Amino acid sequence: MEQVVLLDESGTGIGVADKAHVHHSDTPLHLAFSSYLFSPAGRLLLTRRALHKKTWPGVWTNTCCGHPEPGEDAASAVARRLSDELGVTGVRLDLVLPAFRYRAVMDNGVVENEMCPVFRGLLDHDPTPNPDEVDDFEWVEWADFVPAVLSGVRPISPWCKLQVEELAALDPDPWAWPTAPAAALPPAARP
Repeated sequence: MEQVVLLDESGTGIGVADKAHVHHSDTPLHLAFSSYLFSPAGRLLLTRRALHKKTWPGVWTNTCCGHPEPGEDAASAVARRLSDELGVTGVRLDLVLPAFRYRAVMDNGVVENEMCPVFRGLLDHDPTPNPDEVDDFEWVEWADFVPAVLSGVRPISPWCKLQVEELAALDPDPWAWPTAPAAALPPAARP
């Protein structure tokens, strides 16, 4: 059974929980990640979450999200999930928001509560989505996507909206975003 790493407020691991049972009305703080893959032309790969997902089913979001397994660093977890969810391998990943954290509540009361480092990468071809994880995908122009998300015109996952706010503040050009060292990650996410 897949497990997630539970965290204290400093980002240090304090235990594990079964992923299938960790998300509820009082979800404990745990480790996650998000990734944003861009085409060489600067288009962002968006994905639509599978309809059977427990949290935000059928919602459009950034390229790939997930949870590192116990003992797995964040960058390795991103690479694993890109392969599992999208059939994508060999992407060089850059850490761009090492300390991103959020809490969001679904209409049914289920809470997401994560320290969620954010990575950027380059992808020069379409993915091959795993239908158990991804319902659909599309490539969007970043310059159009940002204002649509920030104005509320483009429905998107709550974590993606918050991340877009922070990413857009870094620089309008995703390739100009400063990168962070692995030492800036929460301790439980470091190699």
